[in-house]
Amino acid sequence: TRRCAMAEELSFYDVKTKKKFTSSDYRIEDRSGRKFAVTKSKEGSHECWRVVSKDFAAANGGKS
Repeated sequence: TRRCAMAEELSFYDVKTKKKFTSSDYRIEDRSGRKFAVTKSKEGSHECWRVVSKDFAAANGGKS
């Protein structure tokens, strides 16, 4: 999995702090055929995951 440095900014929701935030520093993960954008939480050491489309993942560093 690669990190996207100058990727499109995405909105994430942190379920632990119950807050939304945006980030352009994320990586694309593939789990069971579904694509996710994964970034570190702004508050804390945990990660926040967001489902993205296959087209978005391919355009932003993920494998198609």
